[in-house]
Amino acid sequence: MKKLAIIAISLLLGLGLEAKKTDLVLNIIPEPQSVSFGKGEFKVKGANFNYDSFLTKPTVEAIAKLADDIYICTGKVNSLAAATGVNYGTPIESLKGIFFLKDPTLAPEEYKIEVGTHAMKVTASDTNGFLYAIATFRQMLPVDVYAARQIKDKLPIPCCTIQDKPRFSYRGLELDCARHFYSVDQVKRLLDVMAMYKLNRFHWHLTEDQGWRLEIKKYPLLTEIGAFRSGTQQTYERGKNDGKRYGGYYTQEQVKEIVEYAGKLGIIVIPELDLPGHMLAAMASYPWLGCTGGPYQVWTRWGVSDQVLCVGKEKTFEFLFDVLDEICDLFPSEYIHIGGDECPKKEWDRCPACTAKMDELGLVSDDKGTRGQKLQNYVTKRVQDYLAAKGRKIIGWDEILEGELAEGATVMSWRGTTGGIKAAGLGFDVIMSPTTYCYLDYKQGTTEKDELAGAGYPKKGKVYDAKNLYSYEPLDGFDDASAAHILGVQGNVWTEYIRNEDQLYFMVIPRLQALSEVQWTIPANRNYDNLVRKMQAYHFKVMDAFGYNYRPL
Repeated sequence: MKKLAIIAISLLLGLGLEAKKTDLVLNIIPEPQSVSFGKGEFKVKGANFNYDSFLTKPTVEAIAKLADDIYICTGKVNSLAAATGVNYGTPIESLKGIFFLKDPTLAPEEYKIEVGTHAMKVTASDTNGFLYAIATFRQMLPVDVYAARQIKDKLPIPCCTIQDKPRFSYRGLELDCARHFYSVDQVKRLLDVMAMYKLNRFHWHLTEDQGWRLEIKKYPLLTEIGAFRSGTQQTYERGKNDGKRYGGYYTQEQVKEIVEYAGKLGIIVIPELDLPGHMLAAMASYPWLGCTGGPYQVWTRWGVSDQVLCVGKEKTFEFLFDVLDEICDLFPSEYIHIGGDECPKKEWDRCPACTAKMDELGLVSDDKGTRGQKLQNYVTKRVQDYLAAKGRKIIGWDEILEGELAEGATVMSWRGTTGGIKAAGLGFDVIMSPTTYCYLDYKQGTTEKDELAGAGYPKKGKVYDAKNLYSYEPLDGFDDASAAHILGVQGNVWTEYIRNEDQLYFMVIPRLQALSEVQWTIPANRNYDNLVRKMQAYHFKVMDAFGYNYRPL
């Protein structure tokens, strides 16, 4: 009887331990591919940091920054030294301290974290993999580490194994700095929050009807004239503006600074030169770029201007190629975004130079497209060929599909998902960014704050909040062959009505966190209620520590 009682107690204790083990939760966003818990915990405070001699300089700098941040909070030095006599295959049981080791068997951006009672082993094959592992490591620590507050405990981390890699290789966020200008420091703060959640592409919208934001040495009037407008539309009434001069631009040195800063965070900056429409600021600077010769003014209202580049003149292409030369010198990105959206063709139909060019090219309207659409295909192809000679590729909004798109272009599907499905079916690579889910300027609700900070023209009765974005499944509607062409997903922040940083983050957070799980996490691991739990338990506190505004869930 006594023996049976002992067995029963042992079983109950075992069940209790098992319950305790399975009740452990982490607050990691985006949710990793797999997490398994062991028994015990590892104490980070005072642990020695060791790094593989094969790691890149940015990786070692990121490790050193993590060690410094922990030291600031604990007052206990975490030494940093090159690891000797160990490699990625060394069992964690034989290690003591924290080790960052290169594992060439892991895929790009993949990482693994093993936590034992005496050691923590972090492995990856490339810089980004280590950066993402460090981002996860930070999210396993108290919020105090982000806030640089003093911590008395020993920073325990539960023993576990995290195996993780992204679902999609392209995980982007776009910021429109043409409608409203954001300073270098403000752009860096956005890059910081992107890096926390493992986004790796910053699409920088720099040219528009309402402002030209990039210094081009060969064409100084682009910033002397094109970077400033005489007023800004404040409400949805397009005929009204405040009459106040507004503008700004980035010098080439500032662009280099941002590109370098992003690179250290594992983020590639993709510039957008929107053409042949959305070019009124350039035409105001150099009127000969337009079909009528002007005069033109930098637009003070939102919407789409009928005035577009005159593509019947060779001088226009000389301008575009000169600008692209300087853009390629500034941005090492494989991709250059060339826009291609919302280009009215009315001026081309009336322009002698453009109609002559259509005749010269033998363009006729048929079931493949109109003459105007095919003229835009001609522009896209010339720009694409010019960039290809420089080793670059183009991305364009889904309008570039109209007519006959040349092989090798990448399509960004924004007008719903139809464009992406069509493009992938034709064999083009695709980035999904449908307005119905991924436009972070659309209003998230009907509260007074939503009305003040909100933007865009959402469908009546539809809510564009984090839950709506989280419900997006990027591969819906694609067969297996087409799905192979989906590079990833991007969120877009257009800034017509987003005038300052507080509004920006009210619109972006927590939708950015929801976006990160759509981009990174496999569908089986996605759970909106769990995202809400993680935001409320941890991540809103992190945002508070850094001073980011946000919309509560």
